[in-house]
Amino acid sequence: MKATILPRRFYARPTVEVARGLLGCVLEYSGRGGRIVEVEAYLPDGDEAAHAWRGRTARTEVLYGEPGHAYVFLNYGIHHCLNVVAEPVGTPGCVLIRGVGGLGDGPGKLTRAAGITLAENGCDLTRGPIVILRGEPPAGVEQTTRIGITRSAHLVLRFVAKDVE
Repeated sequence: MKATILPRRFYARPTVEVARGLLGCVLEYSGRGGRIVEVEAYLPDGDEAAHAWRGRTARTEVLYGEPGHAYVFLNYGIHHCLNVVAEPVGTPGCVLIRGVGGLGDGPGKLTRAAGITLAENGCDLTRGPIVILRGEPPAGVEQTTRIGITRSAHLVLRFVAKDVE
C-alpha cells in the first residue's frame, strides 16, 4: 500500500482537530522520519502562548497563509521548532510537533535529528521537502497541559499517542 501525503483539506480544519489527527501520521524529510507521537495545539483566538497572539508580523506571516505549510522558528536562539499551519487562510492556528518516533522526544531534538532549520519555514507540506503521510491513528490519546510555557498554561492542548513508538 502506497503512503499518501496528507492533503491541504486535512490542515484546513480547527487546530485541535488537526493536532489530534496528526498523531500516528509519518513525518518525512531528507530520508529521515517517523511516526508523530506528541503534538501541542496553539489556537488562533484566546491563546496567549501562540506566536500570533500579538498580531501579524513578518515572523508570523506564514501562520496567516494557506494551511498545510511549515512554520519553523528558532526557540531561545538554540532549538528549531517545527509547526504545521492549521485553520483556513487568515486564521493563525498551528500545531507544534513535539515528538516523532526515531527522531526525538522534544521539538529541538527531532528537528536536529531530521536536519530541519529556518530554511524550511514556509515549505508546503503537501509537496515537500517536508511531508506528512497518513498513518495509523493511535488506540489512545493522553491530553494534558502544554510544556514549557507560562502564558495560557492552563489550556489542555498537548496530545500524546499512547501506543505509538
